[in-house]
Amino acid sequence: MNVQKIGNTEIRKVDEISRMALDANWLFPSIDEQVVEANRDWLGPNLVEPGSTRLYMSFHSYVVRTRHHTILVDACNGNHKQRPSMPAWNDLNTPYLHNLAAIGVRPEEIDIVLCTHLHADHVGWNTRLDNGRWVPTFPNARYLMARVEFDYLLNLHRTQPQTPVNRGSFEDSVLPIVEHGRADMVELDHVVEQELGEGVWLTPACGHTPGHVFVNVGSHGRERAVFTGDVIHHAIQFAEPSLTNLADYDKQQAYDTRLAVMRRYADTDTLLMTGHFPSPTAGRIVSHGDRFRFAFEGA
Repeated sequence: MNVQKIGNTEIRKVDEISRMALDANWLFPSIDEQVVEANRDWLGPNLVEPGSTRLYMSFHSYVVRTRHHTILVDACNGNHKQRPSMPAWNDLNTPYLHNLAAIGVRPEEIDIVLCTHLHADHVGWNTRLDNGRWVPTFPNARYLMARVEFDYLLNLHRTQPQTPVNRGSFEDSVLPIVEHGRADMVELDHVVEQELGEGVWLTPACGHTPGHVFVNVGSHGRERAVFTGDVIHHAIQFAEPSLTNLADYDKQQAYDTRLAVMRRYADTDTLLMTGHFPSPTAGRIVSHGDRFRFAFEGA
């Protein structure tokens, strides 16, 4: 993904896993393989594995530099996290921090960490292992968490202690942030930064999780870029918005949120900073009959 400039704000992507092939019916249990074949031509080999119907996803963060802050959006899986229920994410050892340094950012320079939601693959680099303890990876940052999302998971943690919450990520990647006093619980419409008509703010995007949010970057109250998290997992959902993800908390609400964002931004100049699309990652929604397509920026 090229550097994106929104007024005085710059957006860069940081890869953890640049591309991973996953079975389509694992990602979307209701999918028919014929749907993949019907959309293979426009999706192309960057999104569908040649010779199979497996779908490519990536895992990445974004660094947003404003006039005053350096913000990290979505913290991927993390290293050394034990995820036996998801072998592809288990005990990773990726060069994520090296990739962050490659764009000129040290962990100490991150002022704010924003996660669109608190699933394991979006919070993992919140913490790193240090002498057997999980400590904040970004020691000077405030970690902003949607209050409703955190409270929901905390209740699960307290009432179902025998079941690891979010594959164990709540315990190793969320609670340590709270224990270190680095967490700020915010509302779903929280304004992160606002000055001179430019800003970064949250808006509700619930359904995939109880407190999922969009992170918006724009000016004069208009979204110029929207970080969509897991509202849309793969570009095939533009052709079939009804495809629900395995992990959707409320499938109907997730569908409603997904369709609403497609209708809102179709044929506009608003950039979608997608959560799991391989490079070039960012792009715009275009209408295609009564459905949609995704046009990658710079592709």
